[in-house]
Amino acid sequence: MSIRVAIIDDDRVLLDSLSRIIGAGSGLSCEGAFTSVEEALPALQRGGVDVLLLDIQLPGMQGDAALELLRAACPSMRILMLTVFSDRDRLFTSICNGAHGYLLKSTPPGGLLDAIRAAQEGGSPLSPEIARHVVSFFQKTGPADQPLTAQEQRLLLLLAEGYSYQSAADRMNISVNTVRNYVRSIYEKLHVHSKSEAVNKALRQGLID
Repeated sequence: MSIRVAIIDDDRVLLDSLSRIIGAGSGLSCEGAFTSVEEALPALQRGGVDVLLLDIQLPGMQGDAALELLRAACPSMRILMLTVFSDRDRLFTSICNGAHGYLLKSTPPGGLLDAIRAAQEGGSPLSPEIARHVVSFFQKTGPADQPLTAQEQRLLLLLAEGYSYQSAADRMNISVNTVRNYVRSIYEKLHVHSKSEAVNKALRQGLID
């Protein structure tokens, strides 16, 4: 079955472009394109969407602020945030609010389609620029209750350097599925051990670049 994708973005030109890219992607279908959360919510509540691409900067309800509402309305839907820049504050707010991945709008079409597939399979794709913030966070905040394994740390560093899932898998001599499992584990650890209070404290103290 096709992965059913919906998009929320107030840039109509980009919305049309993303719709066409997804519609042309193997094993994907675009089920809806909306310019606001308020417009999208009734359609999303009816189900039929596997992955949502959600812009952060939106008219009305902002994307990162809408995450809890969207997750409550559509618990099985995977949500990937889209942004034009790697804003560290909104990155960690989105993660704490339950986003499943975080991508820059400059992500090439092939990378975007790969990220959608990875999200549907349970992964948590991050653009390389975003991965660098995550690496910095773990390096500066010290070990967590469930510290990253050596392989997870190595993978994060490769992603931060711009490696794709496939090229990171080749470099580490592991399968792409194993890479996706590592990313999911990393993301879960970040979410569990980076609750809003801890993130806000890290941001205030300059622990995150």
